[in-house]
Amino acid sequence: MKIHQIKIDFNVTEEIKRFVYVYLIEESCCYLIDSGVYGAEERIEAYMKGIGREVSEIKGIFLTHAHPDHIGTAAFFREKTGCKIYASEGEKPWIEDIDLQFRERPIPNFYKLAGRSVTVDVTVKDGDIFELEPGLAIECIRTAGHSADGMSYCVSSFMFIGDAVPVKNEIPIFINERAQRETLDLLEKIKGTEAFCPAWDKTYDAVLMKNRLNEARELIDTLKAAVVRRDDGCPLQELALRVCESLQMPQLMGNPLFAGTIDCLRERKV
Repeated sequence: MKIHQIKIDFNVTEEIKRFVYVYLIEESCCYLIDSGVYGAEERIEAYMKGIGREVSEIKGIFLTHAHPDHIGTAAFFREKTGCKIYASEGEKPWIEDIDLQFRERPIPNFYKLAGRSVTVDVTVKDGDIFELEPGLAIECIRTAGHSADGMSYCVSSFMFIGDAVPVKNEIPIFINERAQRETLDLLEKIKGTEAFCPAWDKTYDAVLMKNRLNEARELIDTLKAAVVRRDDGCPLQELALRVCESLQMPQLMGNPLFAGTIDCLRERKV
């Protein structure tokens, strides 16, 4: 088995440049963990040709969650290859109806990133194990917090964690404080994983992953303390601005989803 990390660059707006990693599992057949933004199919296809594989060999796409930068090419590859789409029950509605996702979570250039709705062929839940081919199995582990019902996937000693861990020096996006903290604790307790594969960075060994988990907890604690200090019942956008000023991090307001993070940290939400 070989694991490939494919970097997909994209713009949320002209000013906001981002990237996301798609992972390719190469065995007798091929499998994707997430699918990048709409338009990334050319990048993925070119990468596969470069290692001597064809997109027709893709048999499954395992989506960690429903956000646009993770589902964008899923419909394209399903139509072109007949591959199965795997996702959790809680993420399924936004994957199968991106109009619903846009209404409930509007972001700039949403449709340019999300592409088209796609049917989820296999609904996964925590603890599910699928034998993809002889000697190759994938285990599903629920890692919510960043999204409603996010999943991580474990193949051999590799764990693909999507956006499950907030990143220091990045804009922290999560919608449920308790679930996010529980996910961090769960990931720290997992044994036998040699490589943690996030959607936002290079892979981590167990030691580096522990450091990242501690940094994520410190980040949540810092944000929580700032929210408690500045929250006097003011409107959400005002509170988010106050938190940014308190932390001297005005760049956090550059992402409209940051206010949702602040909202879930208010005392009434815990």
